[in-house]
Amino acid sequence: MTPRPPLPPFTAETAAQKARMAEDAWNTRDPNRVAGAYTPDSQWRNRAEFPQGRDEIIAFLTRKWARELDYRLIKEVWTFGGNRIAVRFAYEWHDDSGQWFRSYGNENWEFDEAGLMRRRFASINDKPIMESERKYHWPLGPRPADHPGLSDLGL
Repeated sequence: MTPRPPLPPFTAETAAQKARMAEDAWNTRDPNRVAGAYTPDSQWRNRAEFPQGRDEIIAFLTRKWARELDYRLIKEVWTFGGNRIAVRFAYEWHDDSGQWFRSYGNENWEFDEAGLMRRRFASINDKPIMESERKYHWPLGPRPADHPGLSDLGL
């Protein structure tokens, strides 16, 4: 398996790099690209779904982004240690009726020695928002380097 640096054990700098790399990949909304960061047998918990392995992760993400339109995400490291990182996140999206949401949550990540995520446990809450309440206005794709993060936005 090809290593995916940065590798554990994580420092504050490498944990932040890993979180930003994950954020950038998720903001592409490309299920295959995202799934490549996980072990072939990765275990997930995402709300009430429990995908296992890359094929199930790809299927899950394909369904997710068919439903969560104009998705934009920001992640921020909460804490880290050894081969684990905990992040908090918020993302904005709308459904096919035009209703906007901001989804808030936390993720616990565990990595193997090659830097692939083998376990991802997410807890997420959705809050309906008005379009005028949106805070993420960059073009679809990765967040620009100069765009504020969660703490800067008061989230």
